Amino acid sequence: MAQENISVVLHGQGDLRLETRPVPEPGPEEALLQIHSVGICGTDVHFWQHGSVGDYVLTKPLVLGHEASGRVVKVGSAVKHLKVGDRVAIEPGVPREADEFCKTGRYNLSPTIFSCSLPPDDGTLCRYYKHSANFCYKLPDSVTFEEGALIEPLSVGIHACRRAGVTLGSTVLICGAGPIGLVCLLVAKAMGASQILISDLLPERLSVAKDLGADFQLEVKKDAGPQQLAKTVEDMMGDKPDITIECTGAESCIQTAIYATRSGGVVMMVGLGSEMTTLPLINATLREVDIRGVIRFCNTWPTAIAMLASGKLNVKPLVSHRFPLEEAIQAFDLALQGLGVKVMLKCDQNDQKP
Repeated sequence: MAQENISVVLHGQGDLRLETRPVPEPGPEEALLQIHSVGICGTDVHFWQHGSVGDYVLTKPLVLGHEASGRVVKVGSAVKHLKVGDRVAIEPGVPREADEFCKTGRYNLSPTIFSCSLPPDDGTLCRYYKHSANFCYKLPDSVTFEEGALIEPLSVGIHACRRAGVTLGSTVLICGAGPIGLVCLLVAKAMGASQILISDLLPERLSVAKDLGADFQLEVKKDAGPQQLAKTVEDMMGDKPDITIECTGAESCIQTAIYATRSGGVVMMVGLGSEMTTLPLINATLREVDIRGVIRFCNTWPTAIAMLASGKLNVKPLVSHRFPLEEAIQAFDLALQGLGVKVMLKCDQNDQKP
């Protein structure tokens, strides 16, 4: 290959390194990709800082990254739908077997699923990466590599809004205006939500949310109680929202989500926090507020690509910073500080464009 396979490898808690690894050889049903753009996710930063996320614990060096797009440079013998030169977005979760979850269309729930950058499966923050060809989706000419990389977080928003039942006329509260909260905002608007309020501690993130179309922005003060915040949401929106999408994982925010949601409504849990959390379950039970969860996504890439190609969704404003792959450590430092929205790493030395 024309370029060395520089990779961003986590060796242990706080120990992130740039290494050169062999260029992988694709199997019969795989494609070898020259990676172009990779977004840094909060999960990547959490692994770097803590060496684990939930039940996933680092036990050996791991290549990070799972929000990725690239160009096909080689295909396996059984691959028919891709050819060298195709631009593709990568769906990072690939089922290893046709179990009951795959058969019912919920392959994201398969306990043996391959998932980029979750131990023990290496991720995409490298120059060359091989992946199941069936989970590489061709990008139209009108969709950039960066948009292709952002399909991964966008898919979280699509899956969450689908499971929450967002539809024409829905009123929606979104807790957290980080990248996932913002893609949930974009998707909820596209699915027909009539009013959306988004909350966050940081006014600069709320400013981005306003630019992306949030009808109301609520700056949360650290001393505000959940019931007080729920009342503020109701006052601002004129009624309790039908649906709350919780994107922070913080205990107080989950409590706020339950108190704020109208009776018979839905609280969609997207953010991940502590394993054990104290919640007002009696309040939710007596008001028939459904609490639902999501893990990753499924059957979302074609929808996301179609929405991006049509112009119905615009994720370009989410990219706030760009770094070449060689400056990955500096990029992770910036992401750790919570500056900007989405930090994008550019992995192709010869093409640093979006």
